[in-house]
Amino acid sequence: MQRTVSKISLPAIRRNALRIKNLCKNSHFFAVVKADAYGHGAEEVSRYIEDVADGFCVAIIEEGISLRVAGISKPVLVLTPPLDEYDVSRAEAYNLTLTVNSVQTAKLVKGLPCHIKVNTGMNRLGCNIGELPKLIEIITPEYIQGVYSHLFAPQSDFASAKQLELFEKAVKAVKSVNPSASAHLSASGGLLRGGKYLFDCVRCGILLYGYCPSGFTLKGIEPALKVYARRTQTTNFIGGGVGYAFAERNYRTLNSYRCGYADGFFRTVPLGEKNLCMDAFVSASGGETLCVMNDADEYANRIGTISYEVLTSVTRRSERIYER
Repeated sequence: MQRTVSKISLPAIRRNALRIKNLCKNSHFFAVVKADAYGHGAEEVSRYIEDVADGFCVAIIEEGISLRVAGISKPVLVLTPPLDEYDVSRAEAYNLTLTVNSVQTAKLVKGLPCHIKVNTGMNRLGCNIGELPKLIEIITPEYIQGVYSHLFAPQSDFASAKQLELFEKAVKAVKSVNPSASAHLSASGGLLRGGKYLFDCVRCGILLYGYCPSGFTLKGIEPALKVYARRTQTTNFIGGGVGYAFAERNYRTLNSYRCGYADGFFRTVPLGEKNLCMDAFVSASGGETLCVMNDADEYANRIGTISYEVLTSVTRRSERIYER
């Protein structure tokens, strides 16, 4: 097998899901499986925890369709608002719940179930509070199934409190026309804040895969993914270079492994000696297989990024092997 191998523990993800469910208390748990479940495989992950999760969140309609084709029957919320009627027609065909963020999208989805996204400070997606009454006026109340927002800095007491204050106003406005609409503000960071941040639902992504958002810790969650590269050659060193770099010492032998930056790893952070090539790297040690990522936080710290980016990158050309 020339591809890298990703070993994914579905039981670990399930244990994380049960831990999340316990922390949710009386709130519903929506598992965030966008970006192919953060590189873990959305269909496999969703099937394995469907009895634990109350619903699922995806980024785009194609991801929601993939879940339906895989047999997932629970609610699926598409977090990106539809851009045209084609998006809406596909969502309707596959029974997906759409996000409304403006007067334009409210008109597009009129007559279909939706959640209204409110901008409380992230300034990424969502209507501002002043625009909310107009959206509510356009959409038939029974189709407003939820109202939500997103904490941009859940580790900050001040920023979170300000967003909570705005969101509570939005919830009051939506529930005045549909009391059964679900309110949700918190992703993983908000869940770990707990208390008044929980509302009716919680959307959890990074915790599900075994990592905490910045500024938080939680005992008992388990990383579920490890990535391995296979050795393709052992070479007697003849001097010169180590991949695309000058060798700074003599070697007896060097091993080549089939994993490079085209596989989602980062060229400037060595996996062996010096930098990565597009499809390989060179190491002075190692066996038939070499673990190239077993802790996304540790690898992220080496790169100067976050575990989210690592997880969604390093399985790019990988063969997934699921442990059940």
